[in-house]
Amino acid sequence: MSALLNRRDLEFLLYEFLEVASLCDYERYAEHDRETFDAVLEACEQLATEQFLSHAAKLDENEPQFDGEQVHIIPEVKQALDTYCEAGYLSASFDAELGGMQLPWTITQCCNAIFAAANVGTVGYGALTVAAANMLNAFGTQTQKDKYLPAMLEGRFFGTMCLSEPHAGSSLADIRTKAEPQEDGSYLISGTKMWISGGDHDLSENIVHMVLAKIPGGPPGIKGISLFVVPRTRMNEDGTLGETNDVHLTGLNHKMGWRGTVNTVLSFGEDGDCRGYLLGEKHKGMSHMFHMLNEARILVGLESTALAYTAYLYSLDYAHNRPQGRHADEKDPNSAQVAIIEHADVRRMLLKQKAYVEGALGLLLYGAHMVDQHAVTVDEERRREIGLLLDLLTPVMKAWPSEYCLEANKLAIQVLGGYGYTRDYPVERLYRDNRLNAIHDGTSGIQGLDLLGRKVVMYDGEAFQLFIREMNNTLRKAKHEETVSEFLKAFEQAIALLQETTNSLIELAGKGESQLFLANSTTYIEMFGHITIAWVWLQQAMIASKKIDSEIEDEANFYQGKIDACRFFYRHELPKIEAQANLLQAADDTFLRISNDSF
Repeated sequence: MSALLNRRDLEFLLYEFLEVASLCDYERYAEHDRETFDAVLEACEQLATEQFLSHAAKLDENEPQFDGEQVHIIPEVKQALDTYCEAGYLSASFDAELGGMQLPWTITQCCNAIFAAANVGTVGYGALTVAAANMLNAFGTQTQKDKYLPAMLEGRFFGTMCLSEPHAGSSLADIRTKAEPQEDGSYLISGTKMWISGGDHDLSENIVHMVLAKIPGGPPGIKGISLFVVPRTRMNEDGTLGETNDVHLTGLNHKMGWRGTVNTVLSFGEDGDCRGYLLGEKHKGMSHMFHMLNEARILVGLESTALAYTAYLYSLDYAHNRPQGRHADEKDPNSAQVAIIEHADVRRMLLKQKAYVEGALGLLLYGAHMVDQHAVTVDEERRREIGLLLDLLTPVMKAWPSEYCLEANKLAIQVLGGYGYTRDYPVERLYRDNRLNAIHDGTSGIQGLDLLGRKVVMYDGEAFQLFIREMNNTLRKAKHEETVSEFLKAFEQAIALLQETTNSLIELAGKGESQLFLANSTTYIEMFGHITIAWVWLQQAMIASKKIDSEIEDEANFYQGKIDACRFFYRHELPKIEAQANLLQAADDTFLRISNDSF
């Protein structure tokens, strides 16, 4: 088994759960088949192991440094990224006419998960560039696309997203970066941006910053934000690099994880000559940026899952091979020790990890598959429904894995005992890397506000009702499968509890109690996420139950493992929603009542 992701599980999710090969029936993906997909994943795993995993520990110990003039990064990073770009993984999801492989998003997300499991710090540069290129492709003029997109997809230019500012943090309505319109159609950009991953380096010829700024005289707050393309180095008319664009690195942020992805503070327009170019419409910057931000949020959920998944595999291997202690009923101290996987609490920790990471990976690939379905579906009504479901589940796909897959990382460390807390094994590094994902692209609290305050109520709750319908459809199918009958009552009650709790909160909002309505939104997204993962697990168990009698022992064990993980989740995790629902329906105001001086 690979130390990165379980390829058998990937095959199960792709071809049995999602039936991804059926995408090849559509014209967009007609040049591909399962053999193509498998070859891409095989080559990806080899490249990730040889070029990314090989320097992950070294990069963690030797993070980028700024000497006042330039950023220094260990040479293995550029070597890996050059190979990654040359192999076509940077542009894999883009149209063939743009030089891409035109692969389904689901397949490219599997590749992203494999690379993230190997070395999230190095692959971060490529992932940000893909998201920036997608946004440029969606909203850019043809001139802008011709100027930047080919170079980005070849890996000659990398991309960033520049949202936060030192004084504003996540409160983007309060940003101060300005964009002064010029006669030639460009804008003079001035301001400071904080927490910019990939903001300065020598890994590429140029860096294309996607910058949020306000045009003077525009509406206040969010409605006055516009989006600009701001290259680090300007380009000449013939496509060659020109003069620098007055973008200055003022310092690096040194984080506990993701040490390989340089994180920067950038100053735009210190000398009054930073040129930016409007991307999309004036004052529509936030709606445009959400194209990149939502992609980034799903990617963060995927990276969270990958970092936990590989840690699970490390701890599983360790548990199989570490002899220590004896069974509780073995009293002879001279008897042979057993592998720690024989001990009940180690088995608990392994099964909990499995339930979290395999459930989360199923959800994230389901989300990627919705992106593909949205791209190929001809029926406009169904296409709209898919878009609504994707919008609804995006905050869940970001928040739940970044919280609960981190819990899996903690368990992986614990399985290794004392060794887990040392750098002799990678699990402590993987934990530190994953710890950052709870804040990347919006905290879990922000995702809760987004889910409850916007997504659940949008279009009079249409997206929420679509999700309830999807879960009820699964429930109806499951009632014909006796082998999963033990899960059905709990899942049916979970759906009803989610509806009841959501209606109760919406009634509260209707009374004008906005603060109280949103006060427990983090608890709401935890509850919503647990029910969503229970839904994903039920679907996996339904498939496994039909194939568990395989005559091939490894296959039978694999499918049995799916059912056991589902059972664990339903018995140990899903019951937590009852306490959460009680709090939510009671409109608990503990957080609001305590005075500032009483903390």
